[in-house]
Amino acid sequence: MSDFRALVLEERDGKVAASLKTVSESELPPGDVTVSISHSTLNYKDGMILAGLGRIVRKYPHVPGIDFAGVVESSASPAFKPGDKVVLTGWRVGEWYWGGYAQKARVKSEWLVPLPAGMSAQQAMAIGTAGFTAMLAVIALERHGLKPDAGEVLVTGAGGGVGSVAVAILAKLGYQVAASTGRSETHDHLKHLGAAVILNRAETTAPPGKPLVAERWQGCVDTVGGAVLAGVLPAVKYGGSVAACGNAGGNDVPASILPFLLRGVSLLGIDSAVKPMPERREAWARLTRDLPLDKLDAMTTVVRLDDVTDWGGRILKGQVRGRVVIDLAR
Repeated sequence: MSDFRALVLEERDGKVAASLKTVSESELPPGDVTVSISHSTLNYKDGMILAGLGRIVRKYPHVPGIDFAGVVESSASPAFKPGDKVVLTGWRVGEWYWGGYAQKARVKSEWLVPLPAGMSAQQAMAIGTAGFTAMLAVIALERHGLKPDAGEVLVTGAGGGVGSVAVAILAKLGYQVAASTGRSETHDHLKHLGAAVILNRAETTAPPGKPLVAERWQGCVDTVGGAVLAGVLPAVKYGGSVAACGNAGGNDVPASILPFLLRGVSLLGIDSAVKPMPERREAWARLTRDLPLDKLDAMTTVVRLDDVTDWGGRILKGQVRGRVVIDLAR
């Protein structure tokens, strides 16, 4: 048994406070694989957990971090052996179970996937839940008829983690990508990722009282939800689809039913947390093929564990561009 560094959340008087602590390996939760973590990442949900929002965490003290990558240290599972490089995203790790903002984690072997060949642990965490979700959204849209020669594909909240990766994937696949963002400082970044058109949010929102407007989008990766999603639906082409994978703009969608009834529009819900393993492996295989890793590197900021709480506040304020990776060795 050995000690390691971890960011620990504790609840005091109804408020959540974070501090760096030395933790004993004996304190780790049950599981059949212990991983020495080299990298984790920051997603919007991580920001919520760090701030104590949404009552996502069930029990304190708690180690957050919904993603991690590292090397198997010990294993009671035949699926993994010491020295194997692995990745974990989702499965309520960092929410219900201790997560990746620590130098070690103990988890169930069925939650782990092998680190894809040709991808570093840092790159896997630059992808993380955000990039994994973006890939799932693209796959879902493809299964509902998305084609590179069928017109524009909209990505909302394009400057964030999910949106940035979605833009890069779609551009690599040959789609004409329209990137919608409320942050003018991300325009050059989005053009570099392959966006053909940059739009502000007002340009993608249907006028009030207009359940249908001129058809424009063959599909959309919506990372925002709320009024933004409601505003996009009226302009989706006949038979088009919207992959909904975020709610930073709110949980309520004040939308009309008419796009679904008169244009056959499909609204596709994207969950990444408990996605079955065959679909996980498919998504990671697609990421190695369809996400330009040089562009991923360019959108990645690497920080220390000491900096996580500060960056958690930034992501909630919409001040993070691209992806943030936590290097546990720094």
